[in-house]
Amino acid sequence: MDVHVTQSTVRGTTRAPPSKSYTHRALLAAGYSDGATIESPLVSADTTATARAVTAFGGAVEPAAAADIEDADALVVDGFGGRPEVPDDVIDCANSGTTMRLVTAAAALADGTTVLTGDESLRSRPQGPLLEALVDLDVRAESTRRNGQAPLVISGALAGGEVAIPGDVSSQYVTALLMAGAVTDDGIEIDLTTPLKSSPYVDITLELLSEFGIEAEPIGTESDGAAGAEGFSVPGGQSYAPAGGSYTVPGDFSSISYLVAAGAVAAESGEVVRIEGAKPSAQGDSAIVDIAERMGAEIDWDREAGVITVARSDLSGIEVDVGDTPDLLPTIAALGAVADGETRIVNCEHVRYKETDRVSAMAEELETLGAETVEEPDVLTIRGSESELRGATVDGRADHRIVMSLAVAALVADGTTTIRGGEHVDVSFPDFFDAMADLGMAVERGSASE
Repeated sequence: MDVHVTQSTVRGTTRAPPSKSYTHRALLAAGYSDGATIESPLVSADTTATARAVTAFGGAVEPAAAADIEDADALVVDGFGGRPEVPDDVIDCANSGTTMRLVTAAAALADGTTVLTGDESLRSRPQGPLLEALVDLDVRAESTRRNGQAPLVISGALAGGEVAIPGDVSSQYVTALLMAGAVTDDGIEIDLTTPLKSSPYVDITLELLSEFGIEAEPIGTESDGAAGAEGFSVPGGQSYAPAGGSYTVPGDFSSISYLVAAGAVAAESGEVVRIEGAKPSAQGDSAIVDIAERMGAEIDWDREAGVITVARSDLSGIEVDVGDTPDLLPTIAALGAVADGETRIVNCEHVRYKETDRVSAMAEELETLGAETVEEPDVLTIRGSESELRGATVDGRADHRIVMSLAVAALVADGTTTIRGGEHVDVSFPDFFDAMADLGMAVERGSASE
């Protein structure tokens, strides 16, 4: 689907969608339990893939009080009690890397063989380190093409043990092993062979595990968080059970980042964009508030109320390290294209291994819009002072975060910008263009055949 965004201003109140990261973990945690209710979940293409996997393992996921799961304010999960059944069919993870990694470890618990696959993009993403870790734990885990990529074949059953794994490829490997390890006989101790990147995502996991009554902890750090940890430990023989039988998903700061950026670059003069549902949590992407403020945005975050307000401001380029916040790179790049001076996004090589190579994607598509960029292996520089954004046709690269970031840039580009593949916002923020239209974005949606 093509989306056409014409230069426009925004104002008013909107609400952040629920967190995709928390919803994935909560659905699987509820699957590991005897049953639980997930309140305020994000129902999207990605999280639906995780719900399908829970069902394939012998559980069930149903809307609490809605005709369709897409309209559900809560999901009732009938869990498989820590022991997944062998699926009747291949598990299709679609485009969801989180689903594939978390479900790969869950499949290792089943007393039989599970096959996992996904779409073309997902079948190009690295799974090798997680497969190698499972093999070291005496599980059959292999890529059918022997290249560390899906389709994957997993045969259990996982008993636990000690394992080494790199920390600089994907934090999701750690999350997968911790979640599965809690219900093994022996538990799992993870030794990181390289420093952990994206550590806030492991903090999300530790926070959610605690909410479900699971004990897990970092090793080799004086703090309670994942940053600087040498590894992680989760005892076996535990049971997943949230207090009161339910868990509430917080708002999603990755999605909030586009709303913050839209307000910072295109809020109507004298007006603000007000974002509700921004309660503090372990999400590293809440750093977008500090980043926007450092760039000169007039922004306020009432943490107790969970409300962010942001006004249009003259922005200046800064240097941002995204080692722990890879999903913010597209948003920061869009802000940099509007800001004066240079914006340098550093420590970003791992961002190349997402749904697409997001470093190259943002460099190339922003250049199509008239921005000046310099791409290096681990650095993306946007020269805002040399950029003059103008409407053009850009490719969303079948990546929800690229689509939404380009839509932010299109707010200030002269004329109309056409974004190919706009439907991919369904992955994490299905109502994105509706929310932006309500704020004042001039947006039209075309047909998929355009």
